[in-house]
Amino acid sequence: MSARVHDANKAIGVAPEFVVDPALLDAVSPSGDRGGIVLGSGLQGEPLTVSALRAAPTRIVLVGGLYLSRQVAMRAMAVGAWVVVATGRPTAWHVLSNAAGQQQNGQPSPLVQIRRLSPVELPRPSEDAPLLVVHDGGPTPQDLFPPRSAWQTTVYVLPYLHPQAGALANAADLVLMQRLPAGQAELAARIWRLPPQMMRQLTTLKDDQVVALGRNLWRPLRLVTTAKEQQILGPIRRGD
Repeated sequence: MSARVHDANKAIGVAPEFVVDPALLDAVSPSGDRGGIVLGSGLQGEPLTVSALRAAPTRIVLVGGLYLSRQVAMRAMAVGAWVVVATGRPTAWHVLSNAAGQQQNGQPSPLVQIRRLSPVELPRPSEDAPLLVVHDGGPTPQDLFPPRSAWQTTVYVLPYLHPQAGALANAADLVLMQRLPAGQAELAARIWRLPPQMMRQLTTLKDDQVVALGRNLWRPLRLVTTAKEQQILGPIRRGD
């Protein structure tokens, strides 16, 4: 497992810890140590973070709605990442540009770029300025922006699981899945060789629940949204 999910009590892999009660997230910007972003809380209320921005090329697959992917992108912004969104539905991502604010000259912040689904030159990532590329290209995306350098993370937004996305999903360092219909849960079980109880759990997740999946990792968690995020993104939801 390359991208790590961990809590304050039990480390899963190696990653910097961010110790804060989830109730306090409404009063602070969701942040973490170098490269760590707050993902949510465990089912017992323990805070969980993910080392999404690391000194290694990283792939993350999100299976679910726009809410989850936009929240992950906003939290990457909160720890100082450049965010490039390649999408066929740019209006759905304007909230990210609005959240980034404007420069003193009134121009949009360069920290967020909304692009079409075509190859473009990316900002050069570094430890002080990591890069999150969000590839919002449907259930079978072309790999236009594979992570090739340290401090670049590419997030693939899949609205649903498709058989042709199996290779991409298997190559991911971390997979975040929201609730799946029975047929897609069966496909997930085939892709990741999940036992029946895990497959069934994917069909019963609540709107604010996500499963973090990786090599030797199966971690249900609850999304936690700050008051400011609610103003921008609306309430937590499974769909778009």
